[in-house]
Amino acid sequence: MLRILCLALCGLLTRTRADPGALLRLGMDIMNQVQSAMDESHILEKMAAEAGKKRPGVKPIKGITNLKVKDVQLPVITLSFIPGVGIFQCVSTGMTITGKSFMGGNMEIIVVLNITATNRLLQDKETGLPTFKSEGCEVILVSVKTNLPSNMLPKVVNKFLYSTLHKVLPGLMCPAIDAVLVYVNRKWANLSAPMPVGQVGTVKYVLTSIPTTTASYIQVDLNPVVQQQEGNTIEPADAGEPLEFPEDYAKGSSQLLLSAAFLTAELALLQKSFDVNVQDMVIGKLPSQTTETLAAFIPEVAEAYPKPKPLVAQIRINKPPTVTAKTGKSLLHLHGTLQMFAARRRGRAPVSLFLLEIHFNLRIQYSVREDRLQMATSLDRLLSLSRASSSVGTFNVKELTGFIKGYLQEAYIPVINDVLQVGLPLPGFLDMNYNLAEVDIVENALLLDLKLD
Repeated sequence: MLRILCLALCGLLTRTRADPGALLRLGMDIMNQVQSAMDESHILEKMAAEAGKKRPGVKPIKGITNLKVKDVQLPVITLSFIPGVGIFQCVSTGMTITGKSFMGGNMEIIVVLNITATNRLLQDKETGLPTFKSEGCEVILVSVKTNLPSNMLPKVVNKFLYSTLHKVLPGLMCPAIDAVLVYVNRKWANLSAPMPVGQVGTVKYVLTSIPTTTASYIQVDLNPVVQQQEGNTIEPADAGEPLEFPEDYAKGSSQLLLSAAFLTAELALLQKSFDVNVQDMVIGKLPSQTTETLAAFIPEVAEAYPKPKPLVAQIRINKPPTVTAKTGKSLLHLHGTLQMFAARRRGRAPVSLFLLEIHFNLRIQYSVREDRLQMATSLDRLLSLSRASSSVGTFNVKELTGFIKGYLQEAYIPVINDVLQVGLPLPGFLDMNYNLAEVDIVENALLLDLKLD
């Protein structure tokens, strides 16, 4: 019985550690970038230029010399998902093959063809990155036209053409498929690269397993590693419920899902920056910040300081910030202290008036700029306020509620929003442009609906 319990607990712990903090779902809209990869790499043009060169280990083709390839048509690429495997690829193109024929004259063969291959999606053992590997490449002739004399026996012509093409084309075209996949695979390279969060740490995204292919999309499960500048890793808290995509998105569309637990771990990097000292007398829309302001709520302050003194405040966050998400609303929970001082003449330390323990929520508004998730906050609720110590006697803390809310909104939150402008890094893959992504807050997560145009 004890052994069964231990096995169950070990299994539970293993699943918890393996739970991804980010899920990436890639529909055909994103994967169709293979078309642009072929255009950008100019692989077919390079293939044509290499066709007439002598290559080691490649025997010359009988019946044709001075082989050249020209007039390569812009390829049309059709992709479809193969569940559990990867992507089936069909490249439709055309070209003209020229050379000297066995009859001694110049020969032109105008070919339209399809190249088909299965691109198996794997995880590279060395880098841990997703990688495509081509399998089963075939060249299918759609049409063939030639300038060979029409009075030649058709069977002789056809035999020569098809024998020639079946020798030439696979050696020319299948390496082009492999070359395009090498180009595409390079576009995964930045996925696991550590990306800075200001000067306080880094975030990198690591695959938890081989990506999964379904009939509508490829899913990549990511374990984000959040590391402080000193090298310590911040482990995300157990999210409880497994991270799952909502069902109300278009079939075959692409999304990135970031768990609230992961966002919490990222913001832990910034916790020290959430400690703020406020020394300005004039703050936003607030009245002049002096002991006279406080005296309206705490009469003892007026007795202790009949002549107004400037106020100085220290806000310290003593627990890691926590992000929560419910459909349509995300909050940043902050626990800490607010200590108010009366300033004295230059060179003399300010005098503490009181120390409050405080818990408040900030509502988060998300946006995307380039490859960074941006946050802007506003005060949602002041959840608790209690007196820890006071040099001005006992007072009713509730009387300060309005004052503290205004102080947080005008003096503290602008500083926090400046800190958050550093942005949180998003996974880099396939040259993804996040600027058009639509951001939705879902249960326990943030969802980016990825758009290309």
